[in-house]
Amino acid sequence: MAQVQAGKAGHGSVFMALEQTAGKGQRGKQWLTASGENIAMSIVVDPYPLNITQQQLLSFAVALACYDLFKKYAGEENTRIKWPNDLYWQDRKAGGILIESIIGANSVENGSRGKDGGRAESRWKWAIIGVGININQVAFPENLVNPVSLKQITGKTWDPLELARELCGFLDFRFRWVVQQSASEIINEYNQVLYKIDQPIKLRKESIVFNAVLKGVNESGQLVTKDSIERIYDFGEVEWVLPS
Repeated sequence: MAQVQAGKAGHGSVFMALEQTAGKGQRGKQWLTASGENIAMSIVVDPYPLNITQQQLLSFAVALACYDLFKKYAGEENTRIKWPNDLYWQDRKAGGILIESIIGANSVENGSRGKDGGRAESRWKWAIIGVGININQVAFPENLVNPVSLKQITGKTWDPLELARELCGFLDFRFRWVVQQSASEIINEYNQVLYKIDQPIKLRKESIVFNAVLKGVNESGQLVTKDSIERIYDFGEVEWVLPS
């Protein structure tokens, strides 16, 4: 993000880390990757024509691009996206995604609060997409729950840089795809590969653990579940309780 703010990176810039010891995951968690064994990359995107209210659509597109890559080599049957942005193979985590946004301001004419009599309006200037996918790593920290790598699945050693290049191709395709589709078409494709859809799951909200059936994700990116009634949850409102 610092490179973007300093004007040293723009749309399509890709940064690849050979080793990551302070990477950020969801909800402030760390993402660690062994030296030269995995994909650990950041991509700078100008999200236009998506606007600030459509950030979830970019999130869906990135998740599907990672799914596209991983299913090609690990198999379509067992590769899934776990809400909100984890890549899963069977019941094991193969990767994760984090998107950070840089919001700016536009001056809109005929307003009353902005510069020169205009109204200040927020604009989604940049999205910084962080992707981590386990490729060749076979030894993981003990505190990680059910990690898996492509090498463990296939028994083969892979070139992370070559796979990262291929992932960029899938990302480019999905960026173009997402602006051409309706929100309902996008979310329908996402839900088709959603981990545990129409199955019982266990969630935690604050200190309460409860069971529900996962019904999908809606167009706002919220998790939809059903117990006695249908409920929706925002990102960060609940977390998964997974078997160790």
